[in-house]
Amino acid sequence: MGLGVKMWVALVLSLSLVGSMESQLSAGFYGSTCSLAEFVVKDEVRKAFIRDKGIAAGLVRLHFHDCFVRGCDGSVLIDSTPSNTAEKDSPANGPSLRGLEVIDSAKARLETICKGVVSCADILAFAARDSVEVTGGFGYDVPAGRRDGRVSVASETVDLPPPSLGVDQLTQTFAKKGLTQEEMVTLSGAHTIGRSHCASFTSRLYGSNATTGQDPSLDANYAAQLKQQCPQGRTDPKTVIPMNPTSPNMMDNGYYVDILSNRGLFASDQALLTNQVTGRQVSQNAANGILWKTRFAAAMAKMGQIGVLTGTAGEIRTHCRKIN
Repeated sequence: MGLGVKMWVALVLSLSLVGSMESQLSAGFYGSTCSLAEFVVKDEVRKAFIRDKGIAAGLVRLHFHDCFVRGCDGSVLIDSTPSNTAEKDSPANGPSLRGLEVIDSAKARLETICKGVVSCADILAFAARDSVEVTGGFGYDVPAGRRDGRVSVASETVDLPPPSLGVDQLTQTFAKKGLTQEEMVTLSGAHTIGRSHCASFTSRLYGSNATTGQDPSLDANYAAQLKQQCPQGRTDPKTVIPMNPTSPNMMDNGYYVDILSNRGLFASDQALLTNQVTGRQVSQNAANGILWKTRFAAAMAKMGQIGVLTGTAGEIRTHCRKIN
């Protein structure tokens, strides 16, 4: 990356983080209290990525699912109890969440060197950034100082956008979290890495009822390939499909190229072409991968500040899976 691009990235990110002072977050937050915090998290992400390339997508998704429910407070990490079903066990999350063990490992290491200092919410935000970087995206500063929430309720995951939404619904969902339509399109590009269970998109292949058939917006050849992998009525629930078949472990703009070829996996992906403004953004990102990576880094930094707990609010969990 040339000097000019680096300066452009720095400018965009600095502008995106203007609001961080309002939320009392700051880059380098643990400089004097736990200087190895970000290094430890990055090391755990790197080790996990070597074992399983798909873990990076899981950590980015985990951060997104955390921030869209009660803000970025680590509530998605909390286990269910006999008296409460937590976020991670809701239908929107269920068994599909990945990367929890990476957060556990980082937290365990940090508790041995900086006991009671680094929040699970911050660890998750660092891990998402490191996952973007290890897959080829641009790194970005993560303002820290988040505190951990003490509430995790499955019913509140209704705030997570399902893969069936149209552009207007997606725009409204992101707007509720303080994110613009452009940032929605930008963050949707996270689907360039990762995988999906067949149940999330088979309605596009076979129809949702007896009167509907294959989604006409889906490329016929791609649909035929997906039907082989996800046969109607005979799909193994453990089967997973890469969201971007050509480069499933690389943070690149292939997602947008796929959409322009009518190869978006989810209805919500392909829906971005149904709106003139979002369609133009898809074309821009497909044509310029550096532009998208810059936008994505800035949008991730902004998303990581949604509804954070700071100061004396919440707590610093000893174990990320349960409240103190």
